[in-house]
Amino acid sequence: MRRQSAPLATPTDLKPAATKDIAGAMNAILADVFALYLKTKNFHWHMSGPHFRDYHLLLDEQADQLFAMTDAIAERVRKIGGSTLKSVGHISRLQRVQDNDVDYVQPQDMLAEVREDNKELAARLREVHNVCEEHRDIATASLLEVWIDETERRTWFLFEAARQADSGKP
Repeated sequence: MRRQSAPLATPTDLKPAATKDIAGAMNAILADVFALYLKTKNFHWHMSGPHFRDYHLLLDEQADQLFAMTDAIAERVRKIGGSTLKSVGHISRLQRVQDNDVDYVQPQDMLAEVREDNKELAARLREVHNVCEEHRDIATASLLEVWIDETERRTWFLFEAARQADSGKP
């Protein structure tokens, strides 16, 4: 039986160059969000110590928020006529968030690492926002604004949680 192949040519008023630029930038963001999601869950699963419950719950909440972003990012890429990530291998080729496969990470180091990853994600989201503004893609820019705010909130909470455990030191 021969399968028919149908092109994924979602109609859009964006120019082909805009679709290419925005889809490329958003796919890199999607890879970063998946990588940060998995790192956050890894730290959630391997948390220990006197602040276990608080940190465990904080990281779980943050992982849920990251995972919720993934579908919206991918669907936005499709709405503008782009193609999105297709595999774990595709994610690993695009991700800029560094994996952490260490057997044991101190709780404070976990919080600091995902805090920095979130801070870098916010900067990358701003860069993609600039690409969207350049191509007048208001809808994607609007989503990015919400995700920037959420990412800044995660960064803030991680900063404050680590400060509390370090007796008020940043």
